[in-house]
Amino acid sequence: MTSSPAPEPVLVCADLRKLYGQRAAVDGVGFRIGPSETYGLLGPNGAGKTTTISMICGLLARDGGSVTVDGQPVDVGTARAKDAIGYVPQELAIYPELSATENLRFFGQLYGMGGAALKQRIGEVLEIIGLEDRAGERTDGFSGGMKRRLNIGIGLLHRPKLLVLDEPTVGVDPQSRNAILSSVEELGRQGMAILYTTHYMEEAERLCDRVGIIDEGRIRAEGTRRELVSMIGERDRVEVAASGNLQAAADAARGVAGVADATIHDGGLSLISADARHAAPAILAAIADAGATINTIEIVEPDLEAVFLHLTGRALRD
Repeated sequence: MTSSPAPEPVLVCADLRKLYGQRAAVDGVGFRIGPSETYGLLGPNGAGKTTTISMICGLLARDGGSVTVDGQPVDVGTARAKDAIGYVPQELAIYPELSATENLRFFGQLYGMGGAALKQRIGEVLEIIGLEDRAGERTDGFSGGMKRRLNIGIGLLHRPKLLVLDEPTVGVDPQSRNAILSSVEELGRQGMAILYTTHYMEEAERLCDRVGIIDEGRIRAEGTRRELVSMIGERDRVEVAASGNLQAAADAARGVAGVADATIHDGGLSLISADARHAAPAILAAIADAGATINTIEIVEPDLEAVFLHLTGRALRD
């Protein structure tokens, strides 16, 4: 049986370059995003994230490289490809004197939408962003989080193939942040390609299928969370609460493929493993066979923050 071919990427950008005088703000950036994929572009302030996004969306002329979205080339002067992009900037782009529905209707008309189709789409978007019950209220009375959600809704109106979210949760309360993240997760499940930048590492951990770490205008590393972590040799820690013959259990666990070390501590064992989730069944079996009783097991995986610090020398929010 032959496997089906991989779907064509929604976004392809290659060798993007932008110069300001003699300084290269973006220097050879390239990556791809497929359908249903959320790609996180992470970097410290001044790394080139917003400049890269602006070139991808056709808002800023580039000095080199290429961008295609849904198979169409994107540049400052193009229009057709831009129809496939939903851009949600850091700055709020809503009219405070209008209601949520009126804002959506206004921007929908700018997209060339109208009539019953626009009315139906506004209802769908309000449901996606969780503002159905506040649809008729003026937005100057909205919380910061509600305004952010409406900002995202505007970017969704025309059913883009690529949604670009530039730090969409800045300055919002935890409840609104969770609502935004849940909406982004659902959009990904529905097939949308998403380019996401954030200053919150936990958001990237939760949302992103792949991450590109950008610094000084260049992509320093790219991959899944596991691939990035493996670059710096970080390994998982496994904490097993157990009783019985712990010495025999530790000896047995060290014999499991992928386990680098096993030590005894009060109430159990602490293990180091290259891929603990894959090795966990064999670890548990070895400990049990050695005569120990297992109460609980916890796997602590290294995170993207460690990778980011390693590659840039700074924390994400510095």
